[in-house]
Order: sequence, then C-alpha cells, then structure tokens
Amino acid sequence: MTDVYVRIHLDTPAGALRVDGHGLPSVELVRTPGSAADRHTPIGTRDAALLALTVDGRPAGLRPARGRLSRRSYRVDATVDGRRYRLVPCSYGESRLTRDGRRLGTLESTGDGRVDAGWEPDADALDQALGTVLAAGFGTGAQPWWHTAVEIVSELLP
Repeated sequence: MTDVYVRIHLDTPAGALRVDGHGLPSVELVRTPGSAADRHTPIGTRDAALLALTVDGRPAGLRPARGRLSRRSYRVDATVDGRRYRLVPCSYGESRLTRDGRRLGTLESTGDGRVDAGWEPDADALDQALGTVLAAGFGTGAQPWWHTAVEIVSELLP
C-alpha cells in the first residue's frame, strides 16, 4: 500500500462531505439540498432516501440503519463495485469497518470533520477513503443498549 494523504471537507449545514487526497479516490456523501438536518448526525440525516454516495463520480449503494437503542442499530452499510462495507460501533467512541465481513480498521470521529483511524495492512485506498467518509458523515461509537436503557429508566424515576 502506498502512502495516502487524506483530506476531509465537511460542510454540515449544506450536508456535503468529500474525502480525497494523494493516493485516494474521491468519495462524496451529499444530503438532498433543502432537506432538514438533524442535530445528531454530522451529514444531517440517516435517511438513505435523502443521501447520495459517489466514488470517483460513480453512484454507490448506501444504507444507514436508524440508530436507536443498540450499537448495531447505528451501523452503516455501503456497496461499491461489488464490495460490501459495514461501519458499526464497537465501543463508546470507535467503530469498526469491514469489507465482505473482513475487518479493515477502527475509526473514531466525533462529528467535527476529523477522523482518526487504525488500518489493517490489507486496507486499500478505496477502503480508507470510504471508511473515512462514513465515519466523518455519521460519526462513530455508541453506548451499549443496557446503558441507554438505564438512562431512560432514570429519567422516568422521580
């Protein structure tokens, strides 16, 4: 794998995100212009009908889960050139990226347009660009279901 340089361009109000750089394909994630943005997702929505993902200008498949109680409900699935990717939280702050079920790396992003990543040796440029755009666009990490349930119950108690 040659050295890559990653640039992340996130415009949360406009709902536009682009990842590119030396050695990387250009990956863009765009929210439908004029659509309302939620406060919890850096790209502004988890509704796939309001999002478009492209790799070097070619459309790619995208399916973000709804993001509810469990960590798994915050997963994001993408399909590029027959490769199936999944970004799923694995701790409070980190998410794991897989391609066709094989682990590629661990990413961390708080939604501020920055991503820290630890890549496996076989992660290629497309893997890194796509993982970075998913982490920057949807954030990473989630609480375990039991922690969320405890918070809900504690809010209901007097």
